[in-house]
Amino acid sequence: MHAVAIVVPLVWLAWLVVIDWLPMFPLNDLTHANVRGRLLAAAINYPFPLLIAGGVALGRTWSLVAATAFCVLIMAGHVQSWWLPYLGLSTAAQREVYRHDYSRTLKILPSAGHDMVIDVQHLVVGALSLIMLTTTLIATLNA
Repeated sequence: MHAVAIVVPLVWLAWLVVIDWLPMFPLNDLTHANVRGRLLAAAINYPFPLLIAGGVALGRTWSLVAATAFCVLIMAGHVQSWWLPYLGLSTAAQREVYRHDYSRTLKILPSAGHDMVIDVQHLVVGALSLIMLTTTLIATLNA
């Protein structure tokens, strides 16, 4: 499980790079995305999986706890950004970003009665985030 806990954050990162930079409509919609905004998001998001993988690989108690904490933050951010708005707890700013950047992307969840619907690219992000949290937590508990 230790090796899996190192690899999953790297897969998570690879998925982010693909959906952030490779146009694959309708999976993602990069027509409105500005490069500066994507670079800023990359600068914020991309270091975390590297820190998580590195923390697990280092295998020290403090590094495993830090890696787990980063996973918790990532999962909380995903829930706050996608699941709470899907359940009706969204801000006007979130709805505007959604309308501008994600309203045309591929979705499989029911949209009736929802202002924001999680698209497939972010369902994959969420699934990978949950797997990353689980494998990192297992690696931490087994240390």
